[in-house]
Amino acid sequence: MNVRTLFAVVGATLLLSGCSMLPRQQPAEEEPAVPQFTALPKGTSGGVFTAERPWALVADVRAFRPGDVLTVVLLETTQARKSADTNISKSSSVDIPSFTIGHSTIDANTSIQADREFQGGATSTQQNALQGALTVIVQEVLPNGLLRVHGEKSLYLNQGEEFLRVSGFVRAEDIDAENRISSQRVANARIAYSGRGSLADSNQAGWLTRFFNSPWMPF
Repeated sequence: MNVRTLFAVVGATLLLSGCSMLPRQQPAEEEPAVPQFTALPKGTSGGVFTAERPWALVADVRAFRPGDVLTVVLLETTQARKSADTNISKSSSVDIPSFTIGHSTIDANTSIQADREFQGGATSTQQNALQGALTVIVQEVLPNGLLRVHGEKSLYLNQGEEFLRVSGFVRAEDIDAENRISSQRVANARIAYSGRGSLADSNQAGWLTRFFNSPWMPF
């Protein structure tokens, strides 16, 4: 293999590894998909109550059925810290005294000594915060009363795009009188926040830098 071929192979490897390490951007749809709702049956004459409508005459405007909207207040704060210290030491020695073989005495006067020691330490700290609000749509009402919600928001700014998506399950009892619910009360919450554009690109390291900081780097 000549030098030109070797450089071509190394360059192709760096390019492919750099492309594989590119961060995945959340795609923003131009028009969000409209959820499929089941039409409610028409009321029958002689009464004002419909079993499929889970609210009373004195109920408020909170979301209860597919197609209703409610606001999820994002109050996400996570903080994690981990530290580890390891110290290992071991010392051993062996003395070989004089011994006799047959009628001969051998004065060995030999000793063997071994010392081993290991010391390691690591500390990791991470903190994230996300605050805001997003209005979502009730997609489905489960038999046990849980509401499956989903919503997204896309902001096109002069220097890029910000994308936010929220989905999960909520209880109607957790929705307040202003038709809002905290994100901490959303079960199986899936919250995605990402951005793309000039500002997002300027905060990312180049693909060659990511290669040297990746597990592919042997040194």
